Amino acid sequence: MRRRGSEKRELTPDVKYNSELVGRLINTIMRSGKKSVAQRIVYGAFNLIKAKKKDMEPLEVFLQALENVKPKLEVKSRRVGGATYQVPVEVSNERQVALAIRWISTYAGSKKGRGMMESLADELLEACDNNGSSVKKKEDTHKMAQANKAFAHYRW
Repeated sequence: MRRRGSEKRELTPDVKYNSELVGRLINTIMRSGKKSVAQRIVYGAFNLIKAKKKDMEPLEVFLQALENVKPKLEVKSRRVGGATYQVPVEVSNERQVALAIRWISTYAGSKKGRGMMESLADELLEACDNNGSSVKKKEDTHKMAQANKAFAHYRW
């Protein structure tokens, strides 16, 4: 690290569930500073989840989905003598959450033909059941790290 790291800002929890993770999901979905629109999308998705999955609370579904999407390993590029190696590294807990939320919102947004509310609800439900695009992304990341295990000694 060449300079001092940036200090982490205090995140405000969301209004309805008082959860910092839901607040982070809202902030990730938010575009152009339109937080009320993002809140409407997330809370609407949670209402759809409540309607579809009556045995679990929407917050439980969200937390389970996050747990299923969090990657344990990822690869980072490392240049050694003119060659670039993909070096597998363990992912910090903070980054695991950030990646999981980013993947869930990205894959929900990339589903065409339906509103963001429905596609976010579907992505969270699929991730909760351990399938769906974001879980596949995690598995691909793990496969990539596994395939490049030979370069683990280049870890820094």
